[in-house]
Amino acid sequence: MHVKRFKDAQPYTAPNHFECHGLRLQGFEEGGPTNQWVGFSQFLPGGGAGPDSTPVEKVYVVLEGEMTVIVGDEEVVLGRMDSCTIPPNEVRKIENRSNDTCKMLVVIPYPPEA
Repeated sequence: MHVKRFKDAQPYTAPNHFECHGLRLQGFEEGGPTNQWVGFSQFLPGGGAGPDSTPVEKVYVVLEGEMTVIVGDEEVVLGRMDSCTIPPNEVRKIENRSNDTCKMLVVIPYPPEA
């Protein structure tokens, strides 16, 4: 078992994200998970990411607040405990259009070069 306390989570900067504070909860460390990493993202009002894509799928789980996910012409608002999977290479944009902070878990497989 690999336990990591929230107080020990290290910040990271995700490319093409804005008004966002990310913490790595698990991954990229000795004894941690071997096939994916878990991030905790806090998006201020007006914060978001994209448009861009990754070569691996990702899962978003909204813990608090709401996040608008945009793929092509489709928009969906995720609320508390809603989740979605973004397939590999799918271009997405996410926007916190609310006046509250959005807190979100992100689960992503390690990139092929990791």
